[in-house]
Amino acid sequence: MKNTAVAAAVVVLLAPLTACGGTAAAGGDGSTVTVTVGYQSKTINTVTAGTLLRSLGYFEKQLNSLGDGRTYKVDWQDYATGAPITAQMTAGKIDIGSMGDFPLLINAARGKQLNRPTRLVSVTGYNLRGGLNTIVTAPGSKLTSLKDLKGKKVSTSIGSAADGTLVRALQRAGIDPDQGVEKLNQQPAVGASALSAGSVDALSQFVAWPGLLAYQGKAQALYDGALLNLPTFHGVTAREDFAKSEPAVLEAFLKAQAQATDYLDAHPVTAAEKVAKATGLPAEVVYLYNGAHGISTFDPAVKPQLVAALKRDVPVLKAAKLTGDVDVDSFVDDRYVKKALGASYGKALSATPPPAASEAWPKGAGKTIAFKSPAQLLSYVSAHRDGIRAAYVPDATTGTLWFADKAVWVADGDRLLPFVAPATAHGYVLAHAGARVITYADALERAS
Repeated sequence: MKNTAVAAAVVVLLAPLTACGGTAAAGGDGSTVTVTVGYQSKTINTVTAGTLLRSLGYFEKQLNSLGDGRTYKVDWQDYATGAPITAQMTAGKIDIGSMGDFPLLINAARGKQLNRPTRLVSVTGYNLRGGLNTIVTAPGSKLTSLKDLKGKKVSTSIGSAADGTLVRALQRAGIDPDQGVEKLNQQPAVGASALSAGSVDALSQFVAWPGLLAYQGKAQALYDGALLNLPTFHGVTAREDFAKSEPAVLEAFLKAQAQATDYLDAHPVTAAEKVAKATGLPAEVVYLYNGAHGISTFDPAVKPQLVAALKRDVPVLKAAKLTGDVDVDSFVDDRYVKKALGASYGKALSATPPPAASEAWPKGAGKTIAFKSPAQLLSYVSAHRDGIRAAYVPDATTGTLWFADKAVWVADGDRLLPFVAPATAHGYVLAHAGARVITYADALERAS
């Protein structure tokens, strides 16, 4: 996925590098150029620079339209995490890569350290409140709040944004993230297995793991990362030497990324199906994050809020001794995406996420149905119980989208309110006399 740990990065850096190489002329005559792109197919908030972009063929079409007399070949290299992408970039083997915010900072730090500087050139998926990261527990767990994690075993990926969410959330709950919990540094799949086996009490991970585990009935949410109200995002990084020597190629990539973004926005269900087919992830999970009202918003602009978030992330990585100081301002270089988008860049820069809405995805349908309120969605689901592929509702506090049947429901008079995590729901109940937590089945009955 999008995250990485320095230890893993070091191992990869020391391993033999066998990639096909970065931009290089084939046959020695300069007529054929290979552009190597590192991506993470299952990191579904990077799809506009990876999985979806590759399936649409937009980058290849942009390269073919350059008309510079050269023939281009794109070597798409799929990785599970950002660590090997960073390793290959700093070895000159990958030209363009995509990864999450914390790994991007490690990418910047490693590039500077090895005298192979990289630059953040665009953004893929983001959530301005931090909803892309979630802490989950096993189904039926007695843990209902962050305070319950004291003294417990928690799996995460050190150096990832999910780890950053865990650290910050524990600190806000008054728990020392180093001494108050036993933190295990594990890859997402390993942590998911550990949670199922009962060898850890909780798992803090990034998209799409929390949603996937919840959808599969293997986890329930404990903490919604959006409660931190700190942006988290994924971005595109390029080698500085590549950007300077092949600016037209990088611009072609960013134009193609913008096209893929437009496609995702115009055809969210079809895009989710494409990504699902390429990754093996359930389309219902992909849509939770990348849908019309999904947890993630896509546009390539490098927003000031996201740059500011990177700067706030640096101390977290420094405290964990994963990086030293990172000069974020010199790492960010939006000149290429500005040129690629032209007059539309200002619009992309000021774009805001769409308002949260409830959605139902009927079986066999090529589109979803949006509702003005969770209660209206429940009424529809109640009347079509055998015909619903998936139903989504936004958290009443944070707006984070979640599966309706996995949400914690609260009845407050005639209102039916969904929440991602139990602590948020209980907090609402305490603040509103007469409100109470109810089951999903009860919520459906009330809405019908």
